[in-house]
Amino acid sequence: MEEIVALGAVALSDRIAARALTCREVMAAYLAHIDAVNPRVNAIVSRQPADVLLDAADACDQELARGIYRGWLHGIPQAIKDLSPTAGIPTTFGSPLCVGQIPAADGLMVARMKAAGAIVVGKTNTPEFGLGSQTYNPVFGATRNAYDHGLTSGGSSGGAAVALAMRMLPVADGSDMMGSLRNPAAFNNVFGFRPSFGRVPQAPSPDVFGQQLGTEGPMGRSVADLARLLSTQAGPDTRAPLSIADDPARLATDLGGDTRGLRIGWIGDWQGYLPMEDGVLNVCKQALNRLETIGCVVEPMTPDIDPGRLWRCWNTLRHWAVAGKLAPLHADSNTRGRLKPEACWEIEHGLALSALDIHAANVERSVWYQVLRQCFERFDVLAIPSAQVFAFDVDTHWPAEIAGRPMDTYHRWMEVVIGASLAGVPAINVPAGFDARGRAMGLQLIGPHQADIAVLRLAAAYEQAATEVLTREPAWRA
Repeated sequence: MEEIVALGAVALSDRIAARALTCREVMAAYLAHIDAVNPRVNAIVSRQPADVLLDAADACDQELARGIYRGWLHGIPQAIKDLSPTAGIPTTFGSPLCVGQIPAADGLMVARMKAAGAIVVGKTNTPEFGLGSQTYNPVFGATRNAYDHGLTSGGSSGGAAVALAMRMLPVADGSDMMGSLRNPAAFNNVFGFRPSFGRVPQAPSPDVFGQQLGTEGPMGRSVADLARLLSTQAGPDTRAPLSIADDPARLATDLGGDTRGLRIGWIGDWQGYLPMEDGVLNVCKQALNRLETIGCVVEPMTPDIDPGRLWRCWNTLRHWAVAGKLAPLHADSNTRGRLKPEACWEIEHGLALSALDIHAANVERSVWYQVLRQCFERFDVLAIPSAQVFAFDVDTHWPAEIAGRPMDTYHRWMEVVIGASLAGVPAINVPAGFDARGRAMGLQLIGPHQADIAVLRLAAAYEQAATEVLTREPAWRA
């Protein structure tokens, strides 16, 4: 069992394709491992019955015997983040208001993963409606950090990151509005990639021309695994008119390249604007040193804009986005009291906005995009920490302060991630290292819009220089 679940996703896929492992053997190993390990961390929820999953694995083996190979995920167990619709499997959004909700159809990303052969074994835990970078909810409880079960997993893709780190999944999907693929990846020492705006389209959607602050994307224990999943998730869809039309296969096959001379702009704490827990910057600087060993040139830089403008713009657009989805639940007196306070706060602020407020925020967002575009005329990639604090107590909903500075909202402690989200540019968390207490931290590498391959290439080169970090595993064995 340990040999099977220890394999990376690409290696596991190769063994199934070569008939060195049967899909049933793989499924049986993963189910046994999930049953043994998941109670420690609560990462996978809505686990489907073992007999149903083993029958699905048998069907995949029968297809292989007939010469049918659906794709690189053929027979590979996957658990989908509990914000993405999965046909026939509960999608609760971590909310008691959605318990028992079973979608009739898959979302586009899930459909693509299934078409490539994935078998969905359940869902991965998330905060209620994905709000907050701490994965807890009243339906399933909290997800615990892979390295220290007394600490938070991060979020909102916390279940995905922990399941991946604890070898309950070979590769994982997630989504990212405010760092939700980057922050939990940082806290659990894995890679998490927020792709460019439009790279991974979402469909069907009631708002096809929406602002798209959030996007789905991949996580992996290696860049190759992550890129292979991204190549499955990505690609245009006629239902999503803003989707990128590039051939997604290149995302997984074009990871080589010379990193010598690449210019990395180190934003750090934005000249003291962003409070950082002691040790965060030092761990990230270790990652910057690794980038220098592979030939990159690292220089401090500060974007030419008041970061407070970005925060105000972000809050306006986030309020608007959350209210647009959840306002009906807030309007109904029977459901309002069952929403988490943070959701009510977002909705109430969103309902108070005028059309001109939203227009002004979108103008500010456009100004930021142009500032960032000018930064990329000087630098190939920008670097900034993936979080402002290390993982904290799992029972703490959010940090009240950082380095003595109070946090005035439930998400201010993750302000460091909003730059890439607002601009819709690709950003990957690469594992940076650990502090003296053994808590993991990550570094964001941010590239220009649609330069996803360039960011992945740099991350792949960094990976080769970071073996001492990546080989530091959590206690994942049963």
